[in-house]
Amino acid sequence: SRVYNFSAGPAVLPEEVLQEAADEMLDYRGCGMSVMEMSHRSKVYDNIIKEAEKDLRELMNIPDNYKVLFLQGGASQFFAEVPMNLMKNKKAAYIITGQWAKKAFNEAKIYGEAVAVASSEDKTYSYIPDCSDLDIPEDADYVYICENNTIYGTEMRKDPDVKQRLVCDMSSDIFSRPIDISKYDIIYAGAQKNLAPAGVTLAIVRVDALGHVDRPIPTMLNYATHIKKDSMFNTPPVLPIYAALQTLKWYKEQGGIAAMEKKDMENAAILYVEIDRNKLFRGTAAAEDRSIMNVCFVLNDAYKELEDEFSNFAAAAG
Repeated sequence: SRVYNFSAGPAVLPEEVLQEAADEMLDYRGCGMSVMEMSHRSKVYDNIIKEAEKDLRELMNIPDNYKVLFLQGGASQFFAEVPMNLMKNKKAAYIITGQWAKKAFNEAKIYGEAVAVASSEDKTYSYIPDCSDLDIPEDADYVYICENNTIYGTEMRKDPDVKQRLVCDMSSDIFSRPIDISKYDIIYAGAQKNLAPAGVTLAIVRVDALGHVDRPIPTMLNYATHIKKDSMFNTPPVLPIYAALQTLKWYKEQGGIAAMEKKDMENAAILYVEIDRNKLFRGTAAAEDRSIMNVCFVLNDAYKELEDEFSNFAAAAG
């Protein structure tokens, strides 16, 4: 009865993860209660969040000078948190590849000068702009990118080389390819794409990137607050973190991130080959910048009147 779920997010989770969560819903490993009920200060839950961090560090090869945080507020909250915590010179460079990067860019303007050093807005974000020779201000506190764009179906699949601190929104492509963590100062990702149900936001923060701004930062929006308390300053989103742990273990069972990249590329190719072959459809993103995470396509103009019929056909097919 399960359908083929292509939603960008909240997105499909591994069926094994859902089944394990169901099996443990009423009684987590003999403790007599659900994860949804237990104290986040309990030894049982402490083991869950610590194990999740351990598996994450192993999967992504995270160096010791980075902290892993499980936070709330969604990725959108980071649009403000990043400039709050990093804008020392009150200037930052933004590569605008889609709606979410544009929103982050506009939010940064509240705290300083946000400079758009590249953008694909001229063609409705249907491509990734050339980032090989960017004119980045020397005094920019950081460079900001959003790697994957669910709405437009584009993806940056190469770690950019910049002298400044690098901040990346990986909400919809984290775990889809191996990355060099050391190139980034902050990586964040809403969980609802590749990790867990909505409700927790993963952050990987380079410790020495913090503590340089002179502005007051609200306690809950200060990364240092959550680093000092190991993501336990206030009650964390316990159930999504538990689900994240199960998903991380599933990734390890599949062979890790390199194995997932191979599988993702094979799956995406099946769709793109058919879209390019079939006269009914066309992809919306430049071929060289197509996302392997979410495939965007529409009916060709000559077949627009078939949209409802196609949707009904797809629904009937599950």
